[in-house]
Amino acid sequence: MNIGEVSERAGLPPKTIRYYEDIGLVRPLRSDNGYRAFRESDIHKLAFLGRARTLGFSIEDCRTLLGLYEDETRESAQVKSVAKEHLTAIDSKIAQLKSMRKTLSHLVEACQGDHRPDCPILEDLAKGS
Repeated sequence: MNIGEVSERAGLPPKTIRYYEDIGLVRPLRSDNGYRAFRESDIHKLAFLGRARTLGFSIEDCRTLLGLYEDETRESAQVKSVAKEHLTAIDSKIAQLKSMRKTLSHLVEACQGDHRPDCPILEDLAKGS
């Protein structure tokens, strides 16, 4: 199967598939002329990676999860640990975004938005320098 077919079936752009190959996440066979020859298992791995990336897992987390998926002796606790760590990172990002939103919302409310030059938004941004 060529990369165009695989792209369509896995739901990933060819560029992403080539990148995943470059970093060793997938290893399609190569024909004598050097063309990639993807197998069903490659499509399954690519779809797995696409879903993991959609959930925000890093490339290294994806590498770990894929390794665990392929390891029949894995313990689900290992998978849960990776997922919990990612969930903690997501919660931290959400808290940061909420804080940013609160601050920015306050500044927008404080700004008159009129013809005068004074602006609490710019004043606050200038504090950081």
